Amino acid sequence: MKCYTVDSFTNEPFTGNPAGVCFPEHALSDESKLNIAKEFGLSETAFVMPLDKPGVYAIRYFSPKKEIPLCGHATLASAKVLFSDSDIDTIHFITGEQLDLFISKRGNEIVMEFPVYETEPATVPDTLLHALGLKKIINCEYSPKNKIILLQIEDPSALAGLRPDFKALVASYSGINGVLVTAATTDKGYDYHYRYFWPWAGTDEDPVTGGVQTFLAKYWSRLLNKSSMRAFQSSERTGYMSVELKDDKVLLFSEAVIMLKGELNNIV
Repeated sequence: MKCYTVDSFTNEPFTGNPAGVCFPEHALSDESKLNIAKEFGLSETAFVMPLDKPGVYAIRYFSPKKEIPLCGHATLASAKVLFSDSDIDTIHFITGEQLDLFISKRGNEIVMEFPVYETEPATVPDTLLHALGLKKIINCEYSPKNKIILLQIEDPSALAGLRPDFKALVASYSGINGVLVTAATTDKGYDYHYRYFWPWAGTDEDPVTGGVQTFLAKYWSRLLNKSSMRAFQSSERTGYMSVELKDDKVLLFSEAVIMLKGELNNIV
């Protein structure tokens, strides 16, 4: 099986978010996909298979712990490989939940069209804030579709300096996939920063997360009164993207770098 690793949401190697991309020649069981994702050991690994129509592919995403319904960086990584290996310039990815993700090229960037989801007011226990290393927050909301808690804080430099106690974090709350912490910024070229911690469903921290823009972009659009914004993920690896709200969709613009190409053997 042909496999790749691709650094997404960056144009520089060894930054952004590395994703595994696999192209099975026959159907694999979910157990096999999970084992392969564990073997890669990355935040997510995508499994891509062509469907009946040209340019249309089935895509599914697995973290080392479970299947993930929608993943931004693994979608970007898969598109990067397909665009690099063919002369196509548009793709439709059909996810496990039957979302139709339209992907296109625009110069050096890849544009991904994702759905938009709502958030609702929420509260969290002090134990969760302490586990993150936060003393106070500006706002707390919850994305029911993604099962992700959103915490807005004031200081983007404090956001970059967070060093969570992940064992305490998992013990502080249950029934969620992750916690996203975000802050407005006056940095030239960016509107907001964010980081995403998800030891409940994947790795401790996702280096650069595109899937959260399904609700985060709309959240900041309301606060900033803007439909087009630039986002920076201030994790250790860092990464960036532009986002644009368009009707009931959010468009994500960014780049990716193919790092490794090979074949996976002993597939069961």
